[in-house]
Amino acid sequence: MRSYLVGRLLQMVITLWVILTLLFFLFRLGLPDPTVALVTEGLSLEDRAIVAERFGLDRPLHQQYLIYLRNVATGELGTSFHYKAPVAGIVGEKFMNTMILMVTAILISYTLGPMLGVILAWKRGTRLEVAGITTGLVMRSAPMFWTGMLAIMLFSISLGWFPTTGMRTFPYEAANFWQKIATLDFLWHLVLPALVVAFYYAGLPMLIMRNTMLEVMGEDFIEFCHARGLSRARIMYAHAARNALLPVVTQAAITVGLAVGGQEVVEVVFSWPGLGREMVQAVRTSDYPVAQASFMLMAVMVLLLNFAADLIYSRLDPRVVYGRGR
Repeated sequence: MRSYLVGRLLQMVITLWVILTLLFFLFRLGLPDPTVALVTEGLSLEDRAIVAERFGLDRPLHQQYLIYLRNVATGELGTSFHYKAPVAGIVGEKFMNTMILMVTAILISYTLGPMLGVILAWKRGTRLEVAGITTGLVMRSAPMFWTGMLAIMLFSISLGWFPTTGMRTFPYEAANFWQKIATLDFLWHLVLPALVVAFYYAGLPMLIMRNTMLEVMGEDFIEFCHARGLSRARIMYAHAARNALLPVVTQAAITVGLAVGGQEVVEVVFSWPGLGREMVQAVRTSDYPVAQASFMLMAVMVLLLNFAADLIYSRLDPRVVYGRGR
């Protein structure tokens, strides 16, 4: 097990280095000159050179790359070209806003989705299964900007149950992040966008769980459970569902990792100040430090959560053992 962990961590470090390298060169070679966003109109070439020197943009590309790797290793994310402020504070605030929304939605979708998938497998060949599969496909194919606008029109404008935009009702005062979210007003603003995202995400674990359950129900140990006289409900939930959860766990890890980047469409529709909108804004303004930090955070989350999913595998299925030769 120890050798597996060491090898897995080394693999993650190499993967992260490759991702950081790609981010560095893609942003610098594929985006416009960031000095355009840093200087005001009418500045002389000498003043532009001073601005470029201040942010290290006048150095050769290989020197910028080495400085970039050194800063990442020491936790120094640099200064935003657009905000003229430390990147860590900007990305940290947007990250927390996004995670509150996305984790809430993912908890809802990956709690209800697998449960519904078990029911669809249980009711195989019935009208309930047909309706469930159709609903799941609609949930996955309906654009979130469309469902978001429909939700706003129905529940916010027509019924007046929820606010249309934002995280809080303006004006409000909050000394820190926790004071901002520890209110009923924040929960009131959170419900609708979280349900819209959960509606989109729930279809995938439901369909994956249903398909995997159908495969597991043909295994020999299920026949043995029937022979022992166990009830169908116990067999479905206590035995079959546990083994069928493995691909759902993998998908959940990927979903949570990618959720760091948020859902830019939902954040725009609901004016949610999250990391997704900030990433798009950073690319548009050639704000390399913010864009790099945002995508790096997403990559780290995906790697860590996939590693966590591997460890959870052995808990869900004792047959999965890492680090042991055949």
